Amino acid sequence: MSLRAPWASNPARSKGRRYEEQTGTARGPRDDFQRDRDRIIHSISFRRLRHKTQVFMAPDGDHFRVRLTHSLEVAQIGRTIARVLGLNEDLTEALCLAHDIGHPPFGHAGEDALKVALADAGGFDHNGHTLRALTLIERPYPRWNGLNLTWETLEGLAKHNGPVRHPGWALREADAHFPLDLTSHASLEAQVAAIADDIAYDNHDIDDGLRAGLLTLDQLLAVPIVARGWAGACARFPDVAPKRLASELVRSQIGTMVNDLIDETRRRIAASGVTSADDVRAAGEALCGFSPAMREEERDLKRFMYANLYHHPRQLAAADTAHGIVTGLFEAYRADPAAMTTEWAEDVPHDEPGRSRHIADFIAGMTDRYAIARYRELVGAIELPEGF
Repeated sequence: MSLRAPWASNPARSKGRRYEEQTGTARGPRDDFQRDRDRIIHSISFRRLRHKTQVFMAPDGDHFRVRLTHSLEVAQIGRTIARVLGLNEDLTEALCLAHDIGHPPFGHAGEDALKVALADAGGFDHNGHTLRALTLIERPYPRWNGLNLTWETLEGLAKHNGPVRHPGWALREADAHFPLDLTSHASLEAQVAAIADDIAYDNHDIDDGLRAGLLTLDQLLAVPIVARGWAGACARFPDVAPKRLASELVRSQIGTMVNDLIDETRRRIAASGVTSADDVRAAGEALCGFSPAMREEERDLKRFMYANLYHHPRQLAAADTAHGIVTGLFEAYRADPAAMTTEWAEDVPHDEPGRSRHIADFIAGMTDRYAIARYRELVGAIELPEGF
């Protein structure tokens, strides 16, 4: 075990779990954060990520990323950063693995459809739904709903992008049952997980975009950080064909971002004078982040990716179809809740907004392919555009 910094989260000082559990060694010598990580990995919600959209919807190609592989890649980057900074690797990994569990089928297109469907019932937010899934919908234990994760894991999932001053209904409900101090910053482990997510998708989406033919290298070279990384890759491998260097470009960019993040975070920690995990929460600002120069370059890359990949005409056509699928399913189940699986149909609330939220919970748990199959069964035939 690596030596931890004094501002790292310590499982021995955890604020505990909502429900008291029996202690003992019957299930192995794991600490609380290790148990949280394992509970997430063993959950149904985590397994479903293998068939949920990352960039490309219901991808037929075996080589494109999905939510599951993305989450694993985030965890790899997060653990590396946590180890170098002396943070708790297990908590960091748990947060990285669970951060996308609340995404419905078809990614942001599915989320947008559920927001509209629940407009009169409080809306839908994938981050809040992550907490709802892990504290209520998952039910592997006999005496309580949810995975009964530690306060630190739930806090990190709620606030990894910073303090939450206007939580949606799902996050408010989770907070009401187990207060998470939503208006403060989260642990450094949660801050690392948030930026590890950015680093992963900033770079791996380049790889998938090139593989799908929606991006070209010539387009990418208009982005300064990419042009610099490409020049470095060509200089290191002058005798290698350009088509073999795309992966080297992605790797080098990840390394550049990670090194910048580590250096800047160390600088901020030293300047802040924090000496404990509680000091991190009370610091009043994020202590983990890119340098100003890298932050601007990373924003430039994001702007490029939105303009050229995420908002590519083929992607927008796929998103419109996905929106229609989720909307159609919501309307079909609202008209006939008995069409849901038996265990879900038996628990439908009689009143609003509980009824609509229950239907949305059911849809949000679907994989892309399951949603498509149920739409064809309940609503009718649908022609999937290129990009599905």
